Amino acid sequence: MQDNFAIANKTKKRIPVLPFLAIKNDILGKNYSLSLAFVDKKTSRKINKTYRKKDKATNVLSFTISKSEGEIVLCPSLIEVEAKNKEKNFNKNYRELLGFLVIHGMLHLKGMQHSSKMNRAEEKYDQKYFYRNRHRIRYDQSHSRGVRKGRKKS
Repeated sequence: MQDNFAIANKTKKRIPVLPFLAIKNDILGKNYSLSLAFVDKKTSRKINKTYRKKDKATNVLSFTISKSEGEIVLCPSLIEVEAKNKEKNFNKNYRELLGFLVIHGMLHLKGMQHSSKMNRAEEKYDQKYFYRNRHRIRYDQSHSRGVRKGRKKS
């Protein structure tokens, strides 16, 4: 079975392992054909200027090719800078911010525009894929009165 998914890393940066395919299948569906392209700031700026008439690099761009096909262009070096900036990073580290921006781009491909509805969808998928197991409290049966914090294995 073909997953209709491709990643092209045109940078020298190592891309963190994230559940890109699972997120794609969840948001866009298994039959949607998606490519993720990771580019440098110069390329991001050129693409943004060409298609949006904005002469600056940007962290994420989404392009709908057809109803069932699209591409997301991400700029890891810019995302890394934003992750270090406490005012722009939504309290996320680089890996979490990259994942959030992939979700954001996919929701645009799904047809959503910036709105409270899109914000709720971003939060839903962000929680599902990046926070669901963080600091979960579970009962420790080895100690009759004990409760401990820890990650539940997925």
